[in-house]
Amino acid sequence: MVAKTFFGFEEILAKELQLLGAQEVEQGIRMVSFKGDKGFMYKANLALRTALKILKPVYYFKATSEDTLYRGIMSMDWSKYMNSNQTFVIDTTVHSDYFKHSQFVSQKSKDAIVDQFRNKFGQRPSVDKDYPDLRINIHIDKDQVSVALDTSGASLHQRGYKTATNIAPINEVLAAGMLLLSGWEGRSDFLDPMCGSGTILAEAAMIACNIPANINRKEFAFEKWNDWDNDLFDMIVDSLLKKVREFHYTIKGYDKAPSAVLKSKDNIRNANLDEYITVQERNFFDTQKDSSGPLHILFNPPYGERLDIEMERFYREIGDTLKQSYPGTQAWFITANLEALKFVGLKPSRKIKLFNGSLEARLVKYEMYEGSKRTKFQTSAGDTI
Repeated sequence: MVAKTFFGFEEILAKELQLLGAQEVEQGIRMVSFKGDKGFMYKANLALRTALKILKPVYYFKATSEDTLYRGIMSMDWSKYMNSNQTFVIDTTVHSDYFKHSQFVSQKSKDAIVDQFRNKFGQRPSVDKDYPDLRINIHIDKDQVSVALDTSGASLHQRGYKTATNIAPINEVLAAGMLLLSGWEGRSDFLDPMCGSGTILAEAAMIACNIPANINRKEFAFEKWNDWDNDLFDMIVDSLLKKVREFHYTIKGYDKAPSAVLKSKDNIRNANLDEYITVQERNFFDTQKDSSGPLHILFNPPYGERLDIEMERFYREIGDTLKQSYPGTQAWFITANLEALKFVGLKPSRKIKLFNGSLEARLVKYEMYEGSKRTKFQTSAGDTI
C-alpha cells in the first residue's frame, strides 16, 4: 500500500507506520510505501495522523500511447472490484512525456472500464464524482502506469470533528505533523496562544491520549467495497481504543476573537475532547506563563496572505512576549512569511521547511530558559559559569 502525505512529513509517517506494525516501510517523496493485510488497511486509515490517503495498488503496466493505456486498463478484471450497478470515479496524476493531460487519461480509462462491463454483462457502471462506490487512482510516471484503489475516500485530514472554521484554518494533518515534529508526546502542559478554530488543540489532545486520529470520521471508501468486513473493522476499532491513555497535564488555547473561541469550543466538543482542553478569550501579548513546570507551545500565527496585520510589530511582539513572559518553554510556530522571522528578535534553535497549502513555510523552534541560559552550567566547585 501507499500512504500519501505532505512534503516534510515522510519520516514521521514512516515512523507512525512502523509503530502500528507495518511491514517493508519505505519512504518516498510525499509518500511512504508499506505492506499489510486488510485489517492493517483499516487500522492505517483509523490511526495514522500524518497520512492524507491510503492507496492500495492492484495493477501495473506500461503505456506509451492512448491505445496501450486503453488496453492496459481493459486487461484488468474490474468485476472483482465492483458490479455494473455501482458507481466509480477516477483520480489521475501524470508525470510523462507520453501523456500530457490527467483528464484525458481519466476519460480513456473510464471508457475501457465501461466497455469491459458492457461487453461482459450488457450494462455498465456509471461515474459519480461526489459519492462513488469505488474511487480509482491512476498514476503515470514516464511509461509506468500504476492503478490503485483509494481506500480512504475523502482526504484523511477530514477527521469528522470540525464543523466550524475560522479564517484560513490549518489542515488537521499539517497540525498533527507539526506536533509530532516538535516532539509533543503529552508529557507537559501545552498551549496554543492563537488557537483559531482549535485544530492544533484537538490534535495535541489526541496525540497526548493516544486517541486514533480518525475515530470521529463518518466513513471510509473501503466500507463500500465488495470485501468489506464490518466485524474485522469493529475489532480493529476496539483494539485501538484499548490503547487510549490517561493525560495528567493541561492543554490550553487562547484567542482574542470571541467568534474563534466559540468555534474552537464547538469543534473540541465534537471531538469529545473537552475534558482535556480549555479555551479562553485572551490576547497572547497580554498573558504570561501560569504554570511552574515545562510548557510546550505550538501555534499558527496569522501572516499577510491571510489577515491584514502590521507584520513587523506583530512578530516583534511574539518574540517579546515569549522572552519576557514564558520562561521554561519550548515554543514552536509555523509561518509562510519568512521575512517576518527577522523581527522576532530571537534565534531559532530549529527551522524545518514545510508547505502550508501551496505556500512554502518554516516551522521554527525557540527555547525559553528559566532565568539566563548561562546560569544552567556550574563547575565542580559549584561556581556558576
